[in-house]
Amino acid sequence: MANESAPPPPHPQPSPPPPPNERGAAPTGGADQTGSAERTGGADQTARDIAAAWERERPGTPATSIGIVTPIWQLAKLFGDDRRRVLARAGVDSATLDLLSVLRRSGAPYTLSTRELGRRSMITPGAISQRVARAEREGLVTRVPGEGRPRTVQVTLTRAGHDLVEATVDQVLGREADLVSGLAPDQQAQLTELLDVLLEDAQRRLGDGRLTQVGYD
Repeated sequence: MANESAPPPPHPQPSPPPPPNERGAAPTGGADQTGSAERTGGADQTARDIAAAWERERPGTPATSIGIVTPIWQLAKLFGDDRRRVLARAGVDSATLDLLSVLRRSGAPYTLSTRELGRRSMITPGAISQRVARAEREGLVTRVPGEGRPRTVQVTLTRAGHDLVEATVDQVLGREADLVSGLAPDQQAQLTELLDVLLEDAQRRLGDGRLTQVGYD
């Protein structure tokens, strides 16, 4: 810090920027300097706080998306962490349960090709092969060469795999139903529709129709 007794400079100097820890100041570091939750003076800023700060500091900067995108990221983190805790108590990992659930939802005889499993699970062929191999070692699925196309593999849910899904899916979906129960049924329906619209439009704008899972292999 400059000596306060020193003579003033010969020409006026611009005022220094506010300290980075001042509430509402633009962030100067960290993982995300745009719209993620920031630490300021030991308190989390809400998405509205962040958007208002950007609008104040940089008038004209489009900040309205922060109120949508930031809560989506925050909810994804909260829901993902909570699901992992539920599954840990149930003794199953999320990747395995996802594989078994896709087979269970397909209906009897609970058999799908690895190609179709990858498409419905929204993961790469390599990742689905690893999941199937792990589940097969645990006796949860069987796999046999398919007919027709070369290298086709058919994967079938075993009785043990079926029982594991039945014992777990209500725990997971029941917990998540409770987490969104703060919204009235009509609000949940409206949010579901709006998220569908947003997802479809974002895919169109990005030119990417693929859907992938966040946080999985």
